[in-house]
Amino acid sequence: MARYELPFAGHHGPLARAARLRHALTRPWRRFWRAVSRFLPKRLYARSLIIVIAPMILLQSVVAFVFMERHWQTVTQRLSQAVTRDIAAVIDLIETYPTEEDYANIIRIAQERLSLRVSIEPPDPLPAPGPKPFFSILDQTLSEEITRQINRPFWLDTVGDSNIVEIRIQLADKVLRVFARRSQAYASNTHIFLLWMVGTSLVLLTIAVAFLRNQIKPILQLAEAAESFGKGRPTPSGFRPRGAEEVRRAGSAFLQMRERIERQIEQRTAMLTGVSHDLRTILTRFKLQLALATTKADMKALDQDIEDMRSMLEGYLAFARGEASEDPGTFDLQSCFERLEEQAKLHECQFEGRLEGSPEITVRPNAFARLLNNVVGNAFRYASSVKVDARHGAGMLTVTVDDNGPGIPEEMREDVFKPFVRLDTARNQDESGTGLGLSIARDIARSHGGDVVLEDSPRGGLRVVVRVPA
Repeated sequence: MARYELPFAGHHGPLARAARLRHALTRPWRRFWRAVSRFLPKRLYARSLIIVIAPMILLQSVVAFVFMERHWQTVTQRLSQAVTRDIAAVIDLIETYPTEEDYANIIRIAQERLSLRVSIEPPDPLPAPGPKPFFSILDQTLSEEITRQINRPFWLDTVGDSNIVEIRIQLADKVLRVFARRSQAYASNTHIFLLWMVGTSLVLLTIAVAFLRNQIKPILQLAEAAESFGKGRPTPSGFRPRGAEEVRRAGSAFLQMRERIERQIEQRTAMLTGVSHDLRTILTRFKLQLALATTKADMKALDQDIEDMRSMLEGYLAFARGEASEDPGTFDLQSCFERLEEQAKLHECQFEGRLEGSPEITVRPNAFARLLNNVVGNAFRYASSVKVDARHGAGMLTVTVDDNGPGIPEEMREDVFKPFVRLDTARNQDESGTGLGLSIARDIARSHGGDVVLEDSPRGGLRVVVRVPA
């Protein structure tokens, strides 16, 4: 059979070179956008406002530039041409009729017919050029027209009086001084254009802000409902899918997901509750038989086995239930620390507790008490000294449990959180051997929107860090 090879395969073919070239060309753009994204706002509302405002500012900037460069410049050029033409006519009259009596008539005609206030002065040198204005369309256009139409030495002042333009032209034996209104040579309706542009922008922005606020509100409500569900709290009152079609679909999908999860939890709890009830009935019969049987030598061992089975059933049921149906309430950390101190005395363990911040937190009280009992009780069984440090502030509770026990190897710390996983040296197995102590603790913490992690303790044992919003 003939063998054919693809001409573009491999790392050195044309496709590979094209891919490397494309990657090299797009790399600077990716770096640029990553740098820009650091300064962009993170919230959807602010980003939506930028999407609305940025094109509006860009469009108005382009319109303003085109208007100024085309309309204002064209109109100013036409007006400057007319004013310069009138001044040139006055110069022609002065040179044609060079007597004092004619000058008076020329000045009168210029003022009455051309709206120019002129005067004929002695042939003094023209003043030095003054500073150019920042916005120099009028200055530049009028200077070009005087140079083109009159072509004589001149001095121009468009800065001094905002309403008057002064022009001095050097004649043969005299100086012609002309005062013209600025509106005669310049399209001075800038404020009207800016007023309309800014006014319409503010109206459009007000409408856009109100519309965006109305569109963002359902998304924030959906996020609040999802966060409440993650913390095991009830859905905020009045929540229902609303807003745009996509947001409504997301809200409906969230409600359906919540119903499925709650139904699964309820079914699991009901199933294990039934199993527990049936097994408890058998255990009760075992106890009754042991109570009647007084001649067996291994009665004590059988009784211990029954107690261990009962503890295991309680652990399985607690893990399945997860206290998910409990309503949030107030939990007193100070009272909990007092109970832990009493428990430490029973285990002949040294206990040290420290609390920073408010002792009252909002959690599911029974579930959170089980969490702390599992974590701290585990430390009591494997250590002789335990320190519990609780910090409550900024909406977060952090509980750190340090002990001087044997600890858990780093590579096994995630395994001990798995349900029913028992390690030979792990500390997640309690006396009843359920292997659910830390599993239940993490499950409760995550149902509150937090977590439980294991670290090395400065006391040489294990550090358990519990973080939950409170």
